[in-house]
Amino acid sequence: MRTLTHEQAKSFYDGFGSKQDKQSFYEERALSALVANAAFDHARSVFELGCGTGRFASDLLNHHLPAAARYFGTDISSTMVALASKRLAPFASRTRVAVIKGQPKVPADDASVDRFVSTYVFDLLPASEQLQWLAEAARVLRPDGLLCLAGITYGITPISRVAMGLWQQLFALSPRWVGGCRPTRLLGLLGTESWNVRFRAVVVSCGVASEVVVAAPMVRTTHAEPFTAAERPRPAASPGG
Repeated sequence: MRTLTHEQAKSFYDGFGSKQDKQSFYEERALSALVANAAFDHARSVFELGCGTGRFASDLLNHHLPAAARYFGTDISSTMVALASKRLAPFASRTRVAVIKGQPKVPADDASVDRFVSTYVFDLLPASEQLQWLAEAARVLRPDGLLCLAGITYGITPISRVAMGLWQQLFALSPRWVGGCRPTRLLGLLGTESWNVRFRAVVVSCGVASEVVVAAPMVRTTHAEPFTAAERPRPAASPGG
């Protein structure tokens, strides 16, 4: 399946910038379901793949995470990292936001993360990278850690089936028209030998269907301090870089 290259995705989201927050009209119900089922109030460390403008991270830090919890967010877009850094400035002492090149590698030690979060990112990744990131999530999650995913999926109601069918057609014509995203079945990516699914639901908002999945890795690794000594959260960079 044709997807945006890393360079094309970076270019698109560098230009998209703060307009991404306008997608909240269909994302909020899914993100609320994710928060309600991922026990963020027990998390000491959170890694987010694809932090965007930092909107979800800000909500977690303001309302759901413990006061001492650490957050590390990454994004392929330097524009998004600048916006997220500005938004998370009140939590600069325990957050870090950084640009990644796109390689499926989390800069953290084995078993050092309580929550691996990625919302509306897996639906723009090629299949090989989806599996590579899941392998990284399993590596860095603590024994009681959770994988927390949300993304657009196939419709389950008459209206959402029409809407998501149209979305698929637009993607087929040009992935850039829909930001590189296409309906994806997250549950189908999680092998039963690797993941224990704790929660899964499909929610529909304004005709857009989103899948929410919370899962725990089946293979447990040794305990480690949050993140790595070299990559522990540092004050977020200023919007200027």
